[in-house]
Amino acid sequence: MANPVSLPLFQKVFIKNTTQRAVDVTILLLLLCLLTYRLLTLKDNGLAWFLAFLCESWFTFNWVLVICSRWTPMLYQTYPERLQQQVKELPPVDMFVTTADPVLEQPILTVNTVLSLLAVDYPANKLACYVSDDACSPLIFYSLVEASKFANLWVPFCKKYNVQVRAPFRCFLDDRSVPSSANSGEFQQEWKKMKDEYEQLCRKIENATQQPFPFGLTGELVVFSNTELRNHPEIVKVLWENKEGLPDAVPHLIYISREKRPEHQHHYKAGAMNVLTRVSGSMTNAPFMLNVDCDMFVNNAQIFRQAMCLLLGSKNERDCGFVQSPQLFYDRPEQLLILHEYVGKGIVGIQGAFYQGTGCFHRRKVIYGLRPDEVEVQGRDVYSDENELQRDFGISREFMKSAAHALKGKTDYYPSNLWESLEAAHQVAGCGYEYGTSWGIKFGWMYGSTTEDILTGLTIHNRGWRTGYCSPDPPAFLGCAPPGGPATMTQQKRWATGLLEILFSKHNPIFGTLKGKLQFRQCLAYLWIFLWGLRSIPELCYALLPAYCLITNSNFLPSIQEPGIYIFVASFVSYNLYTLSEIIRTGFSIKAWWITQCMARIITLSAWLFGVINAVLKLLRLLETEFEVTRKGQSTSGDGGDDDDGQFVFDESPVFVPITVVVMVHLTALAISLFRLLPQSSGQGSGLGELFGSVFVLVSFWPFVQGLFRKGKYGIPLFTIFKSAALALLFIHLCKEVQNICVIVDMK
Repeated sequence: MANPVSLPLFQKVFIKNTTQRAVDVTILLLLLCLLTYRLLTLKDNGLAWFLAFLCESWFTFNWVLVICSRWTPMLYQTYPERLQQQVKELPPVDMFVTTADPVLEQPILTVNTVLSLLAVDYPANKLACYVSDDACSPLIFYSLVEASKFANLWVPFCKKYNVQVRAPFRCFLDDRSVPSSANSGEFQQEWKKMKDEYEQLCRKIENATQQPFPFGLTGELVVFSNTELRNHPEIVKVLWENKEGLPDAVPHLIYISREKRPEHQHHYKAGAMNVLTRVSGSMTNAPFMLNVDCDMFVNNAQIFRQAMCLLLGSKNERDCGFVQSPQLFYDRPEQLLILHEYVGKGIVGIQGAFYQGTGCFHRRKVIYGLRPDEVEVQGRDVYSDENELQRDFGISREFMKSAAHALKGKTDYYPSNLWESLEAAHQVAGCGYEYGTSWGIKFGWMYGSTTEDILTGLTIHNRGWRTGYCSPDPPAFLGCAPPGGPATMTQQKRWATGLLEILFSKHNPIFGTLKGKLQFRQCLAYLWIFLWGLRSIPELCYALLPAYCLITNSNFLPSIQEPGIYIFVASFVSYNLYTLSEIIRTGFSIKAWWITQCMARIITLSAWLFGVINAVLKLLRLLETEFEVTRKGQSTSGDGGDDDDGQFVFDESPVFVPITVVVMVHLTALAISLFRLLPQSSGQGSGLGELFGSVFVLVSFWPFVQGLFRKGKYGIPLFTIFKSAALALLFIHLCKEVQNICVIVDMK
């Protein structure tokens, strides 16, 4: 019989994908045939043909990046039951939760995330939960104080009955979270008691939200007097301490609101994460850190043990700089799931998963800038002298000691008493602490982009680290998708802007491959995601081509009598059938596939296009960097709070103008075609292909077609319609002018 000690804590599982590779290559060959056909017939066709060639060249390049990214999919199979046999004592973990706006991110969401973390299946004396409140909100503080009281009931209850989902709002909603063996009268009685206590907690928070502290800020809330959003001192409060260090008690809970002053740059979420890192380093200094967004609750109580299988089970630490779990939503599961399933797993098989900003377990020493080749010096000082350490990490002597402690690879707590370390915690949470240091420049969460997560992960990969990926069943973490159209557009615009900021900076992954230790295919995978925003330009051009051809009576597709039409039809049909098969294999419907396809096109031609504009303006220093917080779900009823019944919601944001223009142009083009108002053509003229293309574009943007004739939040605002109509008329006029120029050129 095999010795259990010798059994691995995890194994790599390479996924067989012969069919996917064959289809990917087939689609690539069709695209290359398409480009070849375009080139061979370019001199016999007009401007639309040439523009189509440019757009299709971009699509082909993007498809090459996709193929390279997902060519070798891989997963990790973990064995947490072996941990107890092989690891004498589980290492400590510091847990970080970030919130920035009590209106857009409701306090009850943060409370549920914190409660789910406090109740995980892991020794409580090895855990500490730090909540960063970047809004310096007394409401968030009050909610967490009340949550700490409820946690003393909730945590023992979850562990006693092995409750599966430990975020209360999902637990009481979903019967699957109830353990099958818990049918006793005692359990039912305690279940009802917990539900009543939770509802009472919700009422307290709701009352405080609607009537915020009618008797003033008294008691512990006094520290919030005379504070402003971007002008307040640092606040560090120990809300709960596991004083006796019991493994089955409630873990430490610490509230942090870092100091902000108008004259100091605070670097948004990256700055908040660096403060969390320093404060936790001064108080508990766990060798591992988990960070989650305020709406991303623990859905699998075993995730800490599963992550430790990867972090502790690697023979060489360089193989696991951090462990990322996929970011998934409980209210819109199809969002991001397809991306993780068919591209994310492929990236795992190269140099490891991207850091996604939430649901990630970090090694503290990796965040502190340690390189894989420096791991060998553990037990000795990485820095030659104290001055060098102070130059990088700051002037706090207590924090310098803890940083040196972490860099040496030690895993025990430092210091042991939370209250004794409060003075040092206040010091490192000050807004001026980072000046002259390397925080955000050489290590920590990196500055310079609104997508600090991708930039930080890229920096770690550049140093030569590989990264792990933990995707258990059920999923490790679940969050709520942005509700409605405007919130989604805000999030996607921020992502596109931040990714382009990285692309056009010294952090470009090409430099990481040439000068650093970023693998070539990992570089291509990063390029694929960084180029998301730029995709909006060829896609906008391609979306307008059918309308342009109908208006000018020209063509960008072969006629149905020409053999070349079969290349276009084969490319279009094969790609769409394959994406349909992907979503069906993942367990979703044809309707979900169509909605996903439409939303992808809407996001590309609206949010990503404005992301490009923002990035260009920032490069030209005409626009200041601004981090827009995304609105989270509006309730904790389990549906994400989206009461829009799946319908698209509009507001007066200019982000909706481009697609409204496209829709108006196509409606006009179809009218011109149907009423035979086409101008004379010197060439082939528009045909069924262009007509089909125009109809397909309108169907893809159907929420906008409906929005033209609706009122309220489901209708496009009149001001947006007027602006779009003016731009649509301008485009139509330019189409005719371009056609006249082309006719004159042909005559010569």
